[in-house]
Amino acid sequence: MALSANDAFAAGGGSRRRRRYGRGRRGALSEINVTPLVDVMLVLLIVFMISAPLLTAGVPVELPKTEAGAMQDQPEPLTVSIRADGSIYVQEDPIAFSSLAPRLQAMADGEPKPIYVRADGRASYEVVARVMASLSTSGFTAINLITDTGGPSSGGKPEAAGP
Repeated sequence: MALSANDAFAAGGGSRRRRRYGRGRRGALSEINVTPLVDVMLVLLIVFMISAPLLTAGVPVELPKTEAGAMQDQPEPLTVSIRADGSIYVQEDPIAFSSLAPRLQAMADGEPKPIYVRADGRASYEVVARVMASLSTSGFTAINLITDTGGPSSGGKPEAAGP
């Protein structure tokens, strides 16, 4: 009669071993393997880090830089964007200057909502001033001009003029 390797050890054949503290048998592994969970979470983190900046602005404009700090978040403001060519957008929709104030009043629904004016740094001052004057005369009081941070300081050293 032939014995398998397991039978030989069970029968006490081969080398004699002492079993200490009852650890002879290997118990079931009861730990959770978290490596796949960590991998999935890191991939999701990377996806959100890449996609989050793409969701912030609808109309691409190059904002002028100032030394003013960023404002605290406020609930759902109305955004008016002015591109370098003078075209005006409400939220992400192009609009004519003549229908700007009625459209914003309809969107505000009688509530005093803040309005953010995002003008391209190369946009004509005349267009920006006309838009802000139109908003002011239409009854909007919380008009904010959005700029980018990191521009020249108003109280700093003047730049040296070239020869």
